[in-house]
Amino acid sequence: MSRKYFGTDGVRGEVGKSPITPEFALRLGYAAGTTLVAREHLPAGEHPAVLIGKDTRISGYMLEAALEAGFAAAGVDVCLVGPMPTPAVAYLTRALRLQVGVVISASHNPYHDNGIKFFSAHGAKLPDAIEADIEARLEAPMGCMESAKLGKARRIDDAAGRYIEFCKSTFPGALDLRGLKIAVDCAHGAAYHIAPSVFHELGAEVVKIGVSPNGLNINDRVGATAPEALRSAVLESGADLGVALDGDGDRLVMVDRAGRLYDGDQLLYVIARHQARSGTVPGVAGTLMSNLGFEHALGRLGIAFARAKVGDRYVLELLQEKGWLLGGENSGHILCLDKHTTGDGIVSALQVLAALRASGESLEQACADLAMYPQKLINVRLPAGFDWMSDPAIRAAQSAAEQALDGGGRVLLRPSGTEPLLRVMVEGKEAAAVGRHAEAIAAAARQATGQA
Repeated sequence: MSRKYFGTDGVRGEVGKSPITPEFALRLGYAAGTTLVAREHLPAGEHPAVLIGKDTRISGYMLEAALEAGFAAAGVDVCLVGPMPTPAVAYLTRALRLQVGVVISASHNPYHDNGIKFFSAHGAKLPDAIEADIEARLEAPMGCMESAKLGKARRIDDAAGRYIEFCKSTFPGALDLRGLKIAVDCAHGAAYHIAPSVFHELGAEVVKIGVSPNGLNINDRVGATAPEALRSAVLESGADLGVALDGDGDRLVMVDRAGRLYDGDQLLYVIARHQARSGTVPGVAGTLMSNLGFEHALGRLGIAFARAKVGDRYVLELLQEKGWLLGGENSGHILCLDKHTTGDGIVSALQVLAALRASGESLEQACADLAMYPQKLINVRLPAGFDWMSDPAIRAAQSAAEQALDGGGRVLLRPSGTEPLLRVMVEGKEAAAVGRHAEAIAAAARQATGQA
């Protein structure tokens, strides 16, 4: 599908610049609404209904109002839940039997970015065909239903409580978190009023971080993309573990009592290892960025491994194709399809904790057989329209690195799906060599784009 507005995770960009403007959000709501009206065959007089949630960015108020107006103009009812994690919107859409869920968020990006993404009635990302239909309708003039057919809006007051109970239900009933002190970093994001309650109600003593959003501080030196805040809190408070989410609550990293950081590959390994001990795990899906050490460790457990393109929607597609239930990205997006239809940072943390409580092990002990290869990731900003794939200097630097690694590592260049960046990743057995090769390729990219 050729996408004009939709990327790998909905529509995203800087607020105030196309397409993240109130005018576009209004048209997007109307286009999505007319797509719903055309596709849904409901009883006479009944309107399709959507649920809209958002993270804590100040621009969420503006975009929420514009989307609500667009849906209403198309004859679609709207349920509002306010700040709510992305996976909560997926769950509530399914639980309330609504037709579509909408999330206003730019995930781990800074506050001046925002985005809009959609979930189906089943709590999964929208199929490409429906996104294509919405994009086609965006090109048509916007209309408005007659007054008697306009949509209505209402607020779901108990949304947070419903989702808290759902998260708790994914933790084994025979276990609890009593006796554990857990630092929980919510990145001043959508989970600020959710995550601490989940862990506390399961018995843990909770040290709260990143739970004071002001509209401008989401992901600012806190959360999964800035784990030093969590590490410091764990060491200062003497916590047993630390859990960090990103701004929309679908990404997870953890820290042990010694301040060691565990990424998505390591946490997914803990879950897969535990499940393999109590049953069978036919396979785990990762991405092109997943660590070679992770793949090799799964192999020693007799678990198959397959790689998807980077992006949780591609991991989900691969899991569905294979008929598997576990997958994720090293960035911390983890899919446990036996628990939820989408990646969920809180639910994933609970699966890791369940594995540790059942075995009596620490995070370090659970990862003892997992030897991670050193990786170096460097982001290089790309000018609009720059064809990095055809640049001879970049290709020469990549080729030189691959020859030097001589089969003992990997080089991966890929554009970001959400930002104008080229991501340069090198992986190998020796950290110093990995760093040199990554820096050489990044330097060639900067020079090619006039940044040197």
